[in-house]
Amino acid sequence: MDLHRQLLAANDPEIAAAITGEEQRQRDGIELIPSENYTYPEVLAALGTVLTNKYSEGYPGRRYYGGQHFTDRIEDIARERARALFRAEHANVQPLSGSAMNQAAYLACLQPGDTVLAMDLSHGGHLTHGAPVSHMGRLFNFVRYKTQHNRQGAIDYDGLMEMARETRPKLVLCGFSSYPRELDYAAFRRIADSVGALAMADIAHIGGLVAAGVLRNPLDDGFDIVTTTVHKSLRGPRAGLILCRQTLAAAIDASVFPGLQGGPHMHTIAATAVTLRKASEPAFRDYGRQVLANAQALAQALVGAGVSLVTGGTDNHLLVLNTIDSFGLDGRRAETVLDEIGITANKQVVPDDPRLPLRPSGLRIGTPAATTRGMREDDMRAIAAWMVQALRHPDDAALLVRLAEEVRTFCRRFPLPGVAAA
Repeated sequence: MDLHRQLLAANDPEIAAAITGEEQRQRDGIELIPSENYTYPEVLAALGTVLTNKYSEGYPGRRYYGGQHFTDRIEDIARERARALFRAEHANVQPLSGSAMNQAAYLACLQPGDTVLAMDLSHGGHLTHGAPVSHMGRLFNFVRYKTQHNRQGAIDYDGLMEMARETRPKLVLCGFSSYPRELDYAAFRRIADSVGALAMADIAHIGGLVAAGVLRNPLDDGFDIVTTTVHKSLRGPRAGLILCRQTLAAAIDASVFPGLQGGPHMHTIAATAVTLRKASEPAFRDYGRQVLANAQALAQALVGAGVSLVTGGTDNHLLVLNTIDSFGLDGRRAETVLDEIGITANKQVVPDDPRLPLRPSGLRIGTPAATTRGMREDDMRAIAAWMVQALRHPDDAALLVRLAEEVRTFCRRFPLPGVAAA
């Protein structure tokens, strides 16, 4: 145990014990929530540094406090690495989260009441894409488009063009939190151009896969703004990035600070810089390819077992199961059953779900975290088999106990990155 952990254990054993328990939970279980991952040991090292002591309001060369020589250097490095990795003209590395980055982007480009064309929440969009319960949904007029269930979740781009011409949005937004298919960014760009709108892509989930070159980069199709989180498929700290054209740089920066945030978290920006360097290495491209291969293997195994998948499969890292159709269980019950055997997933609405969000009809799973631990296609097939057994027999206590032990034994083969062995 390092000195910091020893001090914590001595001074706050209650919190220390909870952290140790969470380490054990992660070590003994399979993480299938597609928005979660295991970060690098180097990222954890950067997060726990004296940078957390420093206030750095403003931007490099234009701070409101003194003593910024090293913090300016760190932020400049992070911005340059983000620009290079994503081929962006400008990068802002200060957003504290995914929601904050999207809010800053909207407020940089829109006036209250302006129209935004975005994906419907139940069809895969995110809360910040105009859900009525979000502040952004009340501030702007979000017009939400849907996917086509009879065409494996495809988007009707001709219909979307007509919708844009009818509603005249100022911003055309694409991106998702639970859509398993690839997007046609060039089509979105044409739709935005047809009404004089900006084109924005939220690639929070797939930022790492875009950085790895295994999924398309919206900036290559001329998008004005691209946002991504750092902690999902990029394997970094919990933070957001905004990438944009140079013509929008001043507005974006002012929207982040002082518009929405105060002092940036410099320890997180340092950890982001470390992450971006890691993502530029050849090993990360291999990782991206394996994430997609694992998702395909998991989807094929589930479909082969008779499980109903939203859109019928996946083009990226995530899958959405219709658990009502497949097992007669709502998503909350399915999530709880899988928790009992050490597989972590999350309940999820399906397109036009008739059920409430806390007891939806589906379950969302993904492969980034499992891939980070070294799991491959055969392992995905084993995971699918455990899931199907548990969800088909949710009340068989003896079976669930046996499956939980099998999962724990399986996980011992795959060390937890950045965490010492128990």
